[in-house]
Amino acid sequence: MGFLNGRVTFTRYRVGGDSPLPFSEELLELVGKHAIGKGGIAAADGISVGWSGGDHVLDVSFDLAKNLVNDSLHLAMRTDTDKIPGTLLKAYTQIELAGIAKNNPSGRPTKAQRQEAKEAALARAQADAADGRFRRMSHFPVLWDGQNGILYAGTASNTARERLLSLFRETFDRTLEPISAGTLAAAEGDADAIGAATLNLFGGEQSELAAVAWAENAPNVMDQLGNEFLVWLWHTIQNVSDTIPLSDSSDVAVMVAKTLTLDCPLGETGRDSLTDDSPTRLPEAFRALQSGKLPRKVGLILVRHGIQYELTLQAESMAVSGAAFPKPEEQGLSSEDIRSARVDSLRHLSQTIDLLYEAYLRRRNGSNWSKEVSRIKKWLAAA
Repeated sequence: MGFLNGRVTFTRYRVGGDSPLPFSEELLELVGKHAIGKGGIAAADGISVGWSGGDHVLDVSFDLAKNLVNDSLHLAMRTDTDKIPGTLLKAYTQIELAGIAKNNPSGRPTKAQRQEAKEAALARAQADAADGRFRRMSHFPVLWDGQNGILYAGTASNTARERLLSLFRETFDRTLEPISAGTLAAAEGDADAIGAATLNLFGGEQSELAAVAWAENAPNVMDQLGNEFLVWLWHTIQNVSDTIPLSDSSDVAVMVAKTLTLDCPLGETGRDSLTDDSPTRLPEAFRALQSGKLPRKVGLILVRHGIQYELTLQAESMAVSGAAFPKPEEQGLSSEDIRSARVDSLRHLSQTIDLLYEAYLRRRNGSNWSKEVSRIKKWLAAA
């Protein structure tokens, strides 16, 4: 059931408004009114969007015992697409056209008859589609953490997330703000000061945030600080320590593992995707970094409070994919305690990522950042 078992993928949003706790039956009634097939959002393109119960794609039942877990509401968003196969519509059109034009002296259909055949074929196909035979269903998990006011969307699709924003607003009359590298940086300090202090680690004339190609259409132009964060993290792990102190007096051990993607910030020299047990140790990874490419996605192993997580982190959006959690079922817990422990692991992982990013921001906004950049540049200039 979504976030409650297996590996986890998510993008996070800050939920507007007052705390929803305690989650109530009235709130579930709102969910039911916007369930798929009932009061969900029906689009003109034949795509319907609504809530589902989360157990499976056909689950449309909601109750607190099932959907409320450790002060979190666990649901799924389902998308139904009714699309008539083009080959079937073409076949129906040809059948209709043959019947309409069979008595024509010329043996060929007129323009009006072609249009009539198309309309008749479409009506026939729509009648077939009425029973749902062409319907494609997809769903992804959604978890609203009432303790921290965060919504977790278990999808990497931009289109699906846009539909979620609309459905959530329609259901709960609340806004959702993406939690990304840029919004986290703005929360940590003055946004204008952060932007003005941006340093170009790779030389050249371009030093403004907008110089990065993928920032041109980004929702938050400061999201590219996530790329700089990964450069700082790479340098710190290899040259200072793989254990980084955090502001809550804990520390996190960090290892880059399995995957690394680097991209040209000018959109000129392409992308490098590397796979290895320790990809940042590969010579080609360092050469790509030296050439000016920036890390955009990285596989990480994080250990904090003795708890280990494996995940892939996307630099700009701070989205997580394929996160592996500790297995509470191995601790002899009840099924309800296992569900609760999964939510706690999700919260703990999110907090760990945010504290690690905050450690970078504190260094970046401190008085010694220029010295830090000089050390990174010397490291990059090494043979």
